Amino acid sequence: MNHYTYQKSLKTIWEGAVAKYKEGCREVESYFDEATLAELASIGLNVMDVYDYAEDFVSRGEPDFETFLMVSEARRDYFMTVQKGKPSGNTLDSNTLPPKTDEAAGIVWLPRIMPKAIAKLRGELPPETMYGCGGDRNFFKENNIHPAEFLRAAWAYEDETSKLIDWVSARKSS
Repeated sequence: MNHYTYQKSLKTIWEGAVAKYKEGCREVESYFDEATLAELASIGLNVMDVYDYAEDFVSRGEPDFETFLMVSEARRDYFMTVQKGKPSGNTLDSNTLPPKTDEAAGIVWLPRIMPKAIAKLRGELPPETMYGCGGDRNFFKENNIHPAEFLRAAWAYEDETSKLIDWVSARKSS
């Protein structure tokens, strides 16, 4: 993928996925050809990174393309910078995520969103788990945090959970 214009390629890929979903196509494996899959892989993305966002956009009106692009940008940066363009061989076990009702510093969902964000950054989310799902979006809205901004904070405090919790607490009260 051309790194100078990758956002234009992502927009074309996104628009194609949105169109397919609107047409009623739910067969994820049919969404992209090998060349498109290779383009996505070159910036650390996969089929579900696009499909989940297109599905929720069509069925729920959010997240929009700009959010998809910003979240993809955070993942791309992590992939290129930290992972040096090499995908992780690990996959998060969704069953290990904290319950949706768990709290940290009195903030519901925070214990759950933190490992999801790290897994998103690393490209380790399994197909059944979406970063930016409806529950995540409620968390972001309630705490006045953009999903891409949270990814960048999770990256900054990747090994310092308490600092990430403090950051969210400060944001919530601002």
